Amino acid sequence: MSLLDRFRLDDKVAIVTGASSGLGVAFAEGLAECGADVVVCARRAERLEQTRERVESLGRRCLAVPADVTSPEDCTRVVEQAMESFGHVDVLVNNAGLGTAVPATRETPEEFRRVIDINLNGSYWMAQACGRVMQPGSSIVNIGSVLGSTTAGLPQAAYAASKAAIIGLTRDLAQQWTGRKGIRVNALAPGFFPSEMTDEYPEGYLDRMIVRVPAGRPGDPAELTCAVVFLAADASSFVTGVLLPVDGGLLTT
Repeated sequence: MSLLDRFRLDDKVAIVTGASSGLGVAFAEGLAECGADVVVCARRAERLEQTRERVESLGRRCLAVPADVTSPEDCTRVVEQAMESFGHVDVLVNNAGLGTAVPATRETPEEFRRVIDINLNGSYWMAQACGRVMQPGSSIVNIGSVLGSTTAGLPQAAYAASKAAIIGLTRDLAQQWTGRKGIRVNALAPGFFPSEMTDEYPEGYLDRMIVRVPAGRPGDPAELTCAVVFLAADASSFVTGVLLPVDGGLLTT
């Protein structure tokens, strides 16, 4: 296998959660560009179909499965449909997530639990369902955040807690599955990338935060997608249990 071949995903099947918009769409397209067939899931069925069309326009097969990752039954159904359609699952990108900014003294139990349920529990249910069918050489990529390791001036206790928990989840699943099942489990810690969440930031917030980023700018979704492809592909075959920041240097400051 050549060096470039190690970054190819030919004949692999990837599941991407939260693939109805933003970074999830970019991940699905990037995996397809590198040769993977893709299963996309999210709650918004109409927008999910748009993602499917974009993936198929790249010449790859795509299955769109409306699902809510907070439901273990939905997660199992996504994997079952992937197996029925393609026969195997090789990559999971746990991208579905929710961000909020609520002062800790005013955040309701329902608000806090909702963030944890999507960001942490949903990632676990999807990993669990995939872990039951994945073969040696498979890869799980959890999308964390720099806010699992630092703060950024907004009241985001639920979000920060969920992303810090992703680090521990990644480490433990890697320890359980890499040696016994041959499934690598890693996490990315994105910095500031354009998304539906960043669209909700208060006016001027992002400009103030970029001062902390040595690269001096937000990231481009393609830059994060390259990191997803790396962790999904055989190029990272000796990498497991790590948190890889893709943040323009934010965590160095």
